[in-house]
This record gives sequence, C-alpha cells and structure tokens, in this order.
Amino acid sequence: MSAIDKSRAKKPFGGITIVFGGDFRQILPVIPKASRAEVVCSTLNKSKLWDSCEVFLLKQNMRLNAGNSDLENKTIADFSKWQLAVGDGKETNIFPSPDTGEMLIKIPDQYIVHTSGDPIQKLFEVTYPDFIQNISSHEYLRSRAILTPTNIVVDEINTTILEKIPGMVYTYLSQDSIDDAGDDDNDFRSAFPVEYLNSINMPCIPKHELKLKVGVVVMLMRNLNQVMGLCNGTRMIVKSCRKNSIECEILCGSHVGTKHLIPRIEMIPSDTNWPFEFKRVQFPIQICYAMTINKSQGQSLDTVGIYLPKAAFSHGHSYVAISRVTRPEGLHILIDSCDGISTDITNNVVFEEVFYNLPSVDN
Repeated sequence: MSAIDKSRAKKPFGGITIVFGGDFRQILPVIPKASRAEVVCSTLNKSKLWDSCEVFLLKQNMRLNAGNSDLENKTIADFSKWQLAVGDGKETNIFPSPDTGEMLIKIPDQYIVHTSGDPIQKLFEVTYPDFIQNISSHEYLRSRAILTPTNIVVDEINTTILEKIPGMVYTYLSQDSIDDAGDDDNDFRSAFPVEYLNSINMPCIPKHELKLKVGVVVMLMRNLNQVMGLCNGTRMIVKSCRKNSIECEILCGSHVGTKHLIPRIEMIPSDTNWPFEFKRVQFPIQICYAMTINKSQGQSLDTVGIYLPKAAFSHGHSYVAISRVTRPEGLHILIDSCDGISTDITNNVVFEEVFYNLPSVDN
C-alpha cells in the first residue's frame, strides 16, 4: 500500500479498513496451560492495534425469535437481559462458594431439569422428545443439540444416542503414523507402536475408531470446500456409508440440502506435546447430537440441552451455552452435584478485566 501512498506504510494494515467481529463475553483465545493473566493479555482489546480501532456496539439480539404477543416479547426481553447479565458476571443470584471461593449462580427454575436417575437419559428425553419418530426429520435434527464442557462427556452422550438409532453400524479405522528426523533404522519408531498411536485421542482430530449409521447427524472437523459449504463446524446427516467415502447432506446454512462425498484426509495436529509429528488418515467428521460448548459457538438452535457433570471452567462457557438457543422455552439445563443429584447451582467464570477498556451500551 505504500506504493499508492507513502504515508500508509506506518498505518495498521496499510490503511485498509479491517472489520473485527466478536463478543468478549464469549470464550477467549484457548492457550494450553496459560494463566488467567496470559489469556486476558492475548485478547484483541489488549493489542497495540486496539487504539486504532473504532468500536461499534450491536444492541439487538438477532438470535432470539420475536414473540406473538406483548407478554411473549417481555419474556424474551427478560431472557436476553439474563443472558447478558451472566455474560458480564453481573447476575443477581450470585454468591461465593464455601469450599473454593469461586462465584456461584442460581439458575432460574424454569430452565432446570431435575432427575435422580440417569442424567444423560433424562436430558436426552427432554432435548430429543419422540426421537425415533423424528429420526428422519431434518428440521427436527438441525434445531437441537446437547452441549457440555468436555469431549469425554460428548463422546459418552453421542455413543448412547448412536445405540438408539436402528440400522447397521459401519466402523472406520484410521491409518496412524509418525514422522521423525532420524534414520529409518533407529529405535525411535519402535518406541511408538501402531497400537499406541491408535489410542491417541485429541479434540482436533477424529478418533481412530469411527462408528456411524445411515441417518446419523455428524459435524465436519476441517474446511474441505468453503465455496460449497463444507466448512469446519458444518452439521450434516449421513446418507450412505461406502468403503472409501461417506455421502452426507448438509443440514443447515446457505447450502442446506446439498449432498457431498466426504473422503478420508490426512490430519496433523498443530499443537502437541509429542516428540514426533503425528499423522492420522481418517474421515474428518464426528457424531454431533452432543457437542462441546466451545464447538457450539456460532450455532443457533431451537432446543438446547446443557449437561454440566462438572462446572464450566473457562471464561464465557456459561454465556455461550445459554445463548445458543432461539427461544427461552427451548433451554434445558441439567447440573450434577457431587452426590449425584441434580441441582440449580453452578459456577460462572467471568474474567471481568476483559471488559475494562470496552465501551458500554448504556454509554
């Protein structure tokens, strides 16, 4: 840009207008083993570029649907205010934990699911009512999901739901390998047998053993073709399972209804603690009747079941989970206490210092 105007050489991005979009109430940059201060300092509003930015505030919640009466609109407005209060850490029903000192919040009763039995089964029944009757309904499947903080619980829920779906199970095994800088005749490769590589599970890549059925809802884990709508996070339904490809139909977005063949691809995790470069060749999809709260960012759903066997542990976890829903009556939260009985108390992690240099809507 300095070739056009020499004064642009010292301007951010060469004087080109850049639009940054985001919500500081949502989950902050994920930095493994980082302290709270390190996470906060990695946000955009702590960058030297921030002084050059002009902030525009969005004031209308476009995710929540409008009501059909004044009473419904008031309920929706109150629900939106409650969501923002949770995101700002200013929820009124708040008190310190007697054990850890962390701030706890009391979830309103209308959103709580109580059970003394199997919590996963109970939340499944609430989030996916009449599941077998609607197993082929795309509108039913695209409009709901279960959210939970960790991948371990996500896998447990998805496995439980997969067993309820009639049909043949197709099992796809990955091809795992490593690359090292040494000679082929050294002992490095022998120290990591294939069986060990197959046991490695990381959130950014699919598992070694992928089990599917025709009609199962899956999520794409890589950008394959953004022009055709095959992006990371795209939800699809499996139409057929073949030996070297899986035919899927996109469930939501501008390319809804289009069918695509998903191939096996080579995936290499970028950030690992392993002393080698790990490669996995597998279909880049995972079952997604349940998904992590992190992965749900950007989703809009009519019915959301939130399962908290352990409390949210990251800034924005609680806010992201409760703000995915498009209507207040579609939010269902099941919180497990230490004694295995559901409760309405959980913690709400908010790094308030993130908001210090942000303008307020009230201003």
